[in-house]
Amino acid sequence: MKNFQYFRPTTAPQAVALLENRFGNTELLAGGTDLLALQKEYVAQPTRVISLNAIDALRTITVADKSITIGAGATLATIAGHAQLRQHFPALTEAAGEVAGPQIRNMATLGGNLCQRNRCWYFRDEHTNCLLKGGNTCFALDGENKYHAIFTQGHRCVIASPSTLASALIALNASATILGPKGTRTSEVVKIFRAPTGPAEREHNLAPNEMIQSVAIPIDSLTNASYEVRQKLAYDWPLVQAAVAFRGGRNGANATNVKIVLSQVAPTPYLAEAAGRALENRAVTEATATAAGRAAGEGAKPLSQNGYKIKLVEIAVKRALLLAAGMKPYWV
Repeated sequence: MKNFQYFRPTTAPQAVALLENRFGNTELLAGGTDLLALQKEYVAQPTRVISLNAIDALRTITVADKSITIGAGATLATIAGHAQLRQHFPALTEAAGEVAGPQIRNMATLGGNLCQRNRCWYFRDEHTNCLLKGGNTCFALDGENKYHAIFTQGHRCVIASPSTLASALIALNASATILGPKGTRTSEVVKIFRAPTGPAEREHNLAPNEMIQSVAIPIDSLTNASYEVRQKLAYDWPLVQAAVAFRGGRNGANATNVKIVLSQVAPTPYLAEAAGRALENRAVTEATATAAGRAAGEGAKPLSQNGYKIKLVEIAVKRALLLAAGMKPYWV
């Protein structure tokens, strides 16, 4: 690991003041579950690391009448076990509770989960000069790509967005408060993400001298759930995840304002609009959930080794919808 200077500010403005106007030289450290691995592989080589762990305000969860605000430093274990979050937003708490294992969930944070780097093995190999590290080639296009994106149109880099909390927050219409040198700004979570095309960009559109301070989720009586398809139930990354949210949809009532968001299938969290339309103003049944799952795969352009993900998308969407509607899972 490359030597670096270590800073431990006690307020968020102090942390932002230490950031620079370009990526790479300075990195924020929260739980460290992503950054330390990148440093040990010499993919990230900062000369300055700014710890956020002395900023208590970043770890708070505030419940109000119309929304719940989660500090960016709240751990995934805290989110998964929070009573009011579990009551209103099971899609989020289920997703948080499925990440990795207990040790990771007790270290990893909301902000880190949203801003983590992609999991492409070419990107994370220090010896591979891929497109995101200054090279001219996305090696996954013609190489080992079984875990990469299937919605690849228009993307030079075919990474799969890894954040399962992001898809849940987008389905729940969450917004983020972002702190920078000029103060705070608010952005819908869906607008935070972008597909990077080179080393000067990240998987989010925050400026190098900005940080996520908190995320607010409106308490909007949305029926919601999350479902992951993975190779094993133990510590593992999902192959596909679906987060769903809609109004109504229980006890035979029609579902409206349907939103279905996928992770692990595109360079950014993927809004499956066709799937939402397939269910809109219909009751959630096994037949309509199956139809929505099939619609979710429309437009996919799988790579040479990941066509199987289309079927997994169908399964994840169907089961997330049935769970949200309160139906007993037949697959357990």
